[in-house]
Amino acid sequence: MNFFKGAVYLSLAASIWGMTYVVSKVVLDHISPWLLLEMRFLLALIALGIICIIKKSWKIDKKDLLTIALIGLVGYSGSIGLQFIGTKLSGAAMGSLITSASPALISFFAFLILKEKINNRKIISLVLATIGVIVVIGIPTGNTDYGAYYGNIILFGAAITWALYTVLSKAQTKKYSSLTVTTWATVFGVIFTIPFTVVEQIQNPSSLSLNFWIWMGVIFLGTISTAGAFYLWNKGFEFIDTSTGSLFFFFQPLIGTVFGFFLLNESIKTSFYVGSLLIILAVYLSIKEPKNLSTINYSSKKA
Repeated sequence: MNFFKGAVYLSLAASIWGMTYVVSKVVLDHISPWLLLEMRFLLALIALGIICIIKKSWKIDKKDLLTIALIGLVGYSGSIGLQFIGTKLSGAAMGSLITSASPALISFFAFLILKEKINNRKIISLVLATIGVIVVIGIPTGNTDYGAYYGNIILFGAAITWALYTVLSKAQTKKYSSLTVTTWATVFGVIFTIPFTVVEQIQNPSSLSLNFWIWMGVIFLGTISTAGAFYLWNKGFEFIDTSTGSLFFFFQPLIGTVFGFFLLNESIKTSFYVGSLLIILAVYLSIKEPKNLSTINYSSKKA
């Protein structure tokens, strides 16, 4: 039953993020990346803060503030910031696929930080995921669209930082509720994003659009995609071990590709399919365990 709960939480989170790539690609045509990121975090903080106050789930030990600040820096300002910039330069489908290399990378960081076992199968998955990303990104030529090319590299950076964020958050949800960890990480996400936003606006000030649907997109990114999905992602790992739970992240590129193709008319090249097959294989190998190993049972924590 616990595994089923975790699977539902993680599937919902990853599916929401798949749609996020499409929404953010449209909104980024009207609002600059760092300003949009700051708006997204502020909206998420308001939503999470209200829930935290109602549930009285905001207290943490001062000694853990530095670790949660690192989570906010790596997973929020870092990974999501890179995701926005990379998606703006590349595309929704490409962004959702490249960052789906995270599950294999999560296994690596789980080994380093959480001391979870890593076997030869998972090492091979890391190699395959890397090759898959390289196939998708491609080798630059004289006809290369360097904007999209560098965007792809930036998106791979988002995948690396996301994997680190997931493992660091997993460690903290053993001490606190997912709501508490997500809220405090959002606080630091707001703080660390401010300098980038200020510099960006000094260099290229944004003229905010008055389009109703653009602002609906901003609200979606702040509430559903950040406050909701980040909570669901952290909550899911309360019930499932890190390597197994990472499999559900692949819902993101599936949803992102479908919506990007039908709503944004984004083209899908052969290299996209080849790279996706390699990444799918890498993800499968990274979560597959020998049949004789017992399943880890994670007990439920407070909401």
